[in-house]
Formats: sequence, C-alpha cells, structure tokens
Amino acid sequence: MKETKMWEIYERLHEIVCVVDVENHELIYVNQRACELYDIEDREQIKGKKCYEVLMRSLAPCAICNNNKLCTGAFLEEVRYNPVVKKKLAIKDTIVEEDGKKYRFELAVDLSAYELDGAGNEDKEAMVNEGLRISLAATTPEESILALLEYLGLSLHSGRAYIFEETRKGMLDNTYEWCANSMATHKENLQGIPREVVASWYQKFLKGENIVIKDIESVRESEPMIYEYLAPQSIRSLVVSPLMNEGRVIGFYGVDNPPEKSLQHIMTLLQILGHFIVSLLHRRNHVRRLEELCFQDRLTGIGNRHAMNEYLDKMKSRKSVGVLYCDVMGLKQMNDTKGHREGDLLLVRASECLRKAFGEYPLFRIGGDEFLALCEGMTQEELMRSVNLLREEMREKDALMALGSAWHAAGIYDIEQLIRKADSRMYEDKRAWYENSRDRRRV
Repeated sequence: MKETKMWEIYERLHEIVCVVDVENHELIYVNQRACELYDIEDREQIKGKKCYEVLMRSLAPCAICNNNKLCTGAFLEEVRYNPVVKKKLAIKDTIVEEDGKKYRFELAVDLSAYELDGAGNEDKEAMVNEGLRISLAATTPEESILALLEYLGLSLHSGRAYIFEETRKGMLDNTYEWCANSMATHKENLQGIPREVVASWYQKFLKGENIVIKDIESVRESEPMIYEYLAPQSIRSLVVSPLMNEGRVIGFYGVDNPPEKSLQHIMTLLQILGHFIVSLLHRRNHVRRLEELCFQDRLTGIGNRHAMNEYLDKMKSRKSVGVLYCDVMGLKQMNDTKGHREGDLLLVRASECLRKAFGEYPLFRIGGDEFLALCEGMTQEELMRSVNLLREEMREKDALMALGSAWHAAGIYDIEQLIRKADSRMYEDKRAWYENSRDRRRV
C-alpha cells in the first residue's frame, strides 16, 4: 500500500500547495490546483526538478529565497505577484518535518486575476511596486539587483534580463544577467565590448529614447556590428533602456525576446525603473568601497589582517596548500634615515614583487612590514618556482624581504600551524641575512 505523506491531504484544495526540500530546493509535491496553474500535465515530469525551475522558470535559486527565514511552527506571510501564473498571491510559508527531513510547505491564495498583457496604468504601478518590494527585501545591493532582474524577466515573459555598465576604459561589461530555462547564458562572452558597437544606441539614449528591435534581421544590414553580437545569443527581439547619471549614459539594461504585443508596456516599465536601478548601482559601489576600506590595505592595495581572517574562516577545501610569510628588511632604518615616505615606497615595491610572483593567489599585509600569501591548490614545485621568482623581483626592485614557506599536500591540515611554520622559517632566513651582513645595523 502506498505511503501517504502529510501534505497530500491538500490534494483537492482550491489554493496552491507546494512542498520543497529545504536542503536542495527539490520540488517534492504540488497539488492539483498548482498543476493547473503551472501547466503540469503529469507530476512525473517534476521529479528531480528544482522549485525555481518549475515554479519560477529560472535556472538558479530565487534571489529572495526565504528558506533561511522559516522555522517549524510559525508561518511567514506575504503578498506577491507571481509573473509565471500572472496572479497576485497571498503566500504562507513554514517548515514541516517528515521522516527526519525538513521541507518548506507553501500555501498560496489567489487574490486576483492579475494579467500582464494589456495592463493599464494601475497594473503598471502595481508591477513596479512589486518589483521594488522584491528588490528592497534583499539583504545586499547585489542581491537587490539580481532579484529585480529576475522579477523583470519573469514578469515580462522574456528570455533574458541584463545590465551592461561602462568601465573606466570606455568599454561595456555585462555585469548582471538573469536567464530563463530556454536561454543560455552569454555573460562571460560579453565583457569589454567597445562602446562604438552601440554608438547608435547612445545617440538615442541621449535623446531620452529607448531601443526596440522587433526583429533582429531588420538590423543585419543597417547595424552589422550590433547584429554580430546579438545573433549568436539566439536573440529575436529586445527592448533596452538607458541608465543615466547626471545627464551621462553609464550603461543600459533590457530584456531579450519579450512578447511582441507587450513591447510598449515593457518600454514604459523599463523607463520607470531605470532611476531605481541606477540608485542600486550607486549603493552597490558605496558598499564595495566600504568593504575595500575594511578589508584592503590602503597603502599597498592588497588584503589586510581583517581580510586574512575572513579568508581563513572560509577555507574549507582540502586541496594542497602553499604558505609564504615575508618580512620587509630595513624598513625601520629607511623610515629613520630617509623618512616615512621612502619607507612607504619600499613597502609598495615589496607588495609589487609579491604580486608578480604570487598575484593569482590571496595576498595580505598582516603587520607593518609583514606579508602573507595563501595558495590553495599549489604544488610544492610551483611554490618553489614562485619563491625563486620573488627573489629575482626583490633584487630588481631593491625591496629585500626575509622569506619563509611551508607546504602541505591535499588532505587534512591545520592552516594556522602551517602559517606558524612559514613564520618560523622566515625568521631563520632573517637571522641568516644578519649573520652574513654584520656591518648592517639591525632593524
């Protein structure tokens, strides 16, 4: 006899019921009402699928997933517009336990027949408000941006939603992207695009206009550079809106392959939300700057002791690891005889040597004259080659450092003990230098 799960008593309930494995986002159960709204003809087709794949038509977990906010015996309640079923839903989420496992139990009540196509001004306002609510509910600016793109992509029934930002070199980078299940990501291939490629778009942006391409083939001859970038992405149509700051274009954002009958509606929504996205980008930049001040050594630009501690806390891999401990020689004498400016220049030169030899690994300034490199995945031979390269760089840049290294093969190790071993060997190197240079003053 088939075992009955506790949630199956909701099978014929008129409200939507879904059950999700909290640990891996796997969709465990949907009732008949959910099947009707999500066009699930056979529940076998959802086996092994993630909740976000089926319920949100997304390739990644929802940007504002609330699993970590739920607990047993209490409901988290909120009202959301679901762009997949195009309905405004009152949602109640909680945690239930079955056979020792935890599941998210979600019950959603349909509040309205909230249709996108042909939406009036009230609907546009409601959609904007819902997008803002979802975005502002995220904990960081990065998450806010991703949540808003996800909402736009789903609400506007598009294949992709994205943001391009200008870099200091006058290039454009695809910095954020959301993709529907039917679209492949191209974000990695859309970095460092010359602004000249979309020069005609910029001319329209500066006039306060958006870009609407109903059929990509229409620009094959007139704008071949744009066509060359769009065609390989399986783009048939798009709507793009500028991101403006103090009268200057700083990038653009848009959606690909939206419904043709909704183009005007989409263009209006993008115009409205553009200012909000710019404010999110500003907030993100501010947070990044604060993080730099907290975790970056201001003189050399590499990580500080706070950054090192943060990195050590997150080291969970058991790959091989190389550790290098460095001490800049003669810093005190330089400060005393030539001034602190020359001492600072010595530290900068030392950090540049370290970058040249170990730049692909995390580097930290952990004291006035001490530096550390932590190299996960490095072989012992690679560690020795990098140390030898560092010694060559030090001679070339006149930035002598005492060096101590330690290495451990893949497996369980105590990283703090490895750092102490590298530190001890650095002092041995330092003592040897003094013994060979007795005419030098000790620092």
